[in-house]
Amino acid sequence: MCEKKEDCPHSSALLISGLHEELAQELAAPPNPASSSRRRRLWELGSHALCPVIGVCMPMPALRRLADKVMGGQVQAEDYELHCGVIAECRLRSKMADALQKELDRRYTLSLQATAKLKHAEALAQWWREAQNSSRDLAGSFWAVITHARCDEALEHKVLGQVHMLQHQIGVGARVDQGRFEALLQENAVLGRELAQAQQRHAKLAAAQARQQEAQEAMLMRSRAELISCRSVLAQTLEQLQALQAEIEQPALRQARERRQQQQAQRLEVLEPALQAAQREARQQTLRADAAEAALQLLREQAPAPQCASEGACAQARPDPTLQQRAVLCVGGRPASVPIYQRVIEQTGGRFLHHDGGEEDNPARLDATLAAADLVICQTGCVSHNAYWRVKDHCKRTGKQCVFVETPSLSALKKALTEVCAANSHKALSEKD
Repeated sequence: MCEKKEDCPHSSALLISGLHEELAQELAAPPNPASSSRRRRLWELGSHALCPVIGVCMPMPALRRLADKVMGGQVQAEDYELHCGVIAECRLRSKMADALQKELDRRYTLSLQATAKLKHAEALAQWWREAQNSSRDLAGSFWAVITHARCDEALEHKVLGQVHMLQHQIGVGARVDQGRFEALLQENAVLGRELAQAQQRHAKLAAAQARQQEAQEAMLMRSRAELISCRSVLAQTLEQLQALQAEIEQPALRQARERRQQQQAQRLEVLEPALQAAQREARQQTLRADAAEAALQLLREQAPAPQCASEGACAQARPDPTLQQRAVLCVGGRPASVPIYQRVIEQTGGRFLHHDGGEEDNPARLDATLAAADLVICQTGCVSHNAYWRVKDHCKRTGKQCVFVETPSLSALKKALTEVCAANSHKALSEKD
């Protein structure tokens, strides 16, 4: 049975030991199922039961693997020889019998658990009948019933007979299935030939369709080229038509355009002196306003400080301390008003910074001035568009306080400072509370 006969001499010894074991088993008295609740072991079964038990309950590939493991080498015997040798080994308790007993118990654990609660031979026989009529595993049911402690001689004889006849039926069915299989093989060969022919026809049709598609695509390309050519001819014709219409309408259009240009030139000659005069007047008024504002501020500075009626009034007259040491950036403003703005901001307690808003100062310096400021006052009426958006973007991005003044004047600046001081005072009081 083994690959190396000198290391594993089981081929001849297996049958000899089986004969001795069979003789010993015939002399020994089998256990009485009615007097014991222990399941019968494989070597406790009759010799007539071992053949169907091993043949039905143990598939041949699994039996060969188990024999290889027990024998310690690869078994070389044929299936029938291996089957007979294992039967001989299992007539008495041996290494092979123990291994096969454990393997069968492991395979059919569920069936053994299902029959463990059955206490009478009648209940066991009923369970066997139900197993035959249901979808239960026949091998597991057979192993659970034939080794059950309540399986008496009559039930054992009945079960073995049914299994024997079932094996005959399975053999006949296998032969029928073999015939069907051979018929299916022949039918499959016919279908394979038909499929090959169909594939050839399909390949021919696909090739013909591909050629037809290529011809249609070539025709489509020619049609598109003709369409493009027609569109080009049509475009040229339209251009020629428009040129002819322009030649027809050109004298009248040119005359009308010339008349409009003359009227606009005459209107400009009338309006330009008036515009220049208005601009001169606006500049003079701006200069006069700046001079008056500067003189007024100078008079206020030279005037003696009024006496305070009380300490509270004096405290109210002092500059708001909320701007002390804060850098206030004025963006824009008339040049003559810049010194006045500086004095007002410094009297309010702030540090004065100025940028003309892109008129004369370098626009690149605006970013650095904005970064140094704590508060920004942007006079939108006299700054460039670029400077306005740069101030707005910087203050929004940094969260810096910014006040936009539309009309550049001293009163507007003071109003903006008053609002800022009031807001800062309110914020300081809220933080204290």
